Amino acid sequence: MTPHDPAISSAAALSLEGRILAHRRLLVELLRRLPDDVRADLTDWLDQHALYQDGQEDPGAVPGDAVALELARADEFRALAEMFSAGSR
Repeated sequence: MTPHDPAISSAAALSLEGRILAHRRLLVELLRRLPDDVRADLTDWLDQHALYQDGQEDPGAVPGDAVALELARADEFRALAEMFSAGSR
């Protein structure tokens, strides 16, 4: 099965989403428990990796699968950084 496979049922997609959310929350909680200096370094790292520079000049261009994967990765880093910073206040 691939992410674009119609054989992935709605229940399976929801199950995967729930698992991803659980892992995200666990990761953020682990980050919160780190010493301040390590947390600051990881926050900087997340901020740097939350941006994807594709060099694309055409804003209407449709990204290929590889670019879509990198954009999703950057989006996940951004979500983690937002959750981490919201809980660190």
